[in-house]
Amino acid sequence: MQRKRLGDILVDAGKITPAQLGRALELQKAQGGRLGRVLITAGMLREDDILEALEKQLGILRVNLSEVVIHADAVESVPLALAERYAVMPIRREGRRLTLATTDPTNFFALDDIRLITGAEVTPVLAAEADIKNALRRHYGVKGVVEKDVSRLKKEARDGGAVQQISAEDAPIVSIVNSLIAQAVKEKASDIHIEPLDDLVRVRYRVDGLLREVVTFPRHTHAPLLSRIKIMSDMDIAEKRLPQDGRINIGENGREVDVRVSTLPTIQGEKVVMRILDRRAVALNINGLGISDANLPIFKQLYACAYGMVLVTGPTGSGKSTTLYSVLAEINAPAKNIITVEDPVEYRMNGINQVQVNAKAGLTFANGLRSILRQDPNVVMVGEIRDRETADIAVRAALTGHLVFSTLHTNDAVGAITRLIDMGVESFLVASSVLGVVAQRLVRTICPECKAPYLLAPQAAERVFMGVGPETEVTLYQGAGCAHCNFTGYKGRLAIHEVIALTPELRAAVARQAPADELFAKARAGGLVTMKEDGISKALAGKTTVEEIIRVAYSGGE
Repeated sequence: MQRKRLGDILVDAGKITPAQLGRALELQKAQGGRLGRVLITAGMLREDDILEALEKQLGILRVNLSEVVIHADAVESVPLALAERYAVMPIRREGRRLTLATTDPTNFFALDDIRLITGAEVTPVLAAEADIKNALRRHYGVKGVVEKDVSRLKKEARDGGAVQQISAEDAPIVSIVNSLIAQAVKEKASDIHIEPLDDLVRVRYRVDGLLREVVTFPRHTHAPLLSRIKIMSDMDIAEKRLPQDGRINIGENGREVDVRVSTLPTIQGEKVVMRILDRRAVALNINGLGISDANLPIFKQLYACAYGMVLVTGPTGSGKSTTLYSVLAEINAPAKNIITVEDPVEYRMNGINQVQVNAKAGLTFANGLRSILRQDPNVVMVGEIRDRETADIAVRAALTGHLVFSTLHTNDAVGAITRLIDMGVESFLVASSVLGVVAQRLVRTICPECKAPYLLAPQAAERVFMGVGPETEVTLYQGAGCAHCNFTGYKGRLAIHEVIALTPELRAAVARQAPADELFAKARAGGLVTMKEDGISKALAGKTTVEEIIRVAYSGGE
């Protein structure tokens, strides 16, 4: 390949004029950065124009990185810092030849640096910058981000064969913890798990509801990592025998991220779980919750009432808080006094008075709720009903002219009603106060970039779950796996629901403490669509898969 400059190539290809090149070079001198990026930012060219000119003028192959197999040995040969600095992605290494995707093959300084570091002759191919960034994130991930710090720790950890003490304030430890949180935010992880094992420390992210391992560290790094996290979350670093809870507030890329930290003593050491609450990552919109056309009018009718109780149920991480916040955003108005008591306050909302539970200071859900009722509220949201005292106060508030929202941990909507009675609330009070219940789970959505239809085989096991005979033709959808979804076939999540509005017949059954199966039968008679049925309809619509519904919402009794 001739050593021609990018600007000359673009002029020869007729993409820009010499005058435009001169102006771009002046901008580059003033602003810095690569010439190609300067031309794109200034609006003189599109990236496709540059890649097309380079492909034709230099005869270099252009590739789509989402369709290319990227080899691990090639990735390992180029440090992440170098790949990010030059915006390149190693693809394949065969002996002394390295195939490298780049946006600018005329950057010979970059190619020479990589040749010297890898000891390989570099063959450049062209790729879009966004594709390169996605590939770097996918193939390097956290491991690539922290590899320099881990190498430094390994180097510093031994001195004459003896393991040194690593401080929580050492630069590599600080950098590793910061990188773990920053990368989790980038990958839209909901939780970070840091777990001590026999001979190493494992870090896993929960992304779209599933845990996956992202990096491991040497075992001797566990203590300083844990101490650093405890210092950041204002915990007692000397206490290792009891569980602790804390919080970290950080700014990441210009946005505020709240991290809830929990430690748990295990036989191998303290395990840490860090729950990430990225307020900007969630759109609080009632129409964006994925509630079906059949259930949405019922749900809206529930929170349109002037008083009564609406409950949202499901396990931890099923999106209950997001649902309640979306409702509050919908009904928030200057004429309403809305007060919440939460642990923790996950999303701050303008125009709503939010109270943070502080058990150490004596501010519990029950105490906070009592005080709220003396503040002339129209709407009250209780983060969670955990005990009989809180349940009693919430029920009586709903009976005395307040609209009350809260959550419970139950498997289905009917279970919320029986749960309140089991907690000691009188059945007639439950029947009089509860307007309705929403039960929900989160399922992964099929990646829109690689989604494809397929016909369900006549003898497929999914037919039994769906209640469809072998003679019925069924079209479902699945993700083939691509760069956009990290080759999982799924990207993002949506909720499946069942919504119960208490009818007079159902209230009468609740008041006389009818068994759960009778309550369920009356709810079905009133038009209840189960979570399973809601999930199957969303699978048929191409939003998710039957496998996801089985994984999340199937119970052996169905």
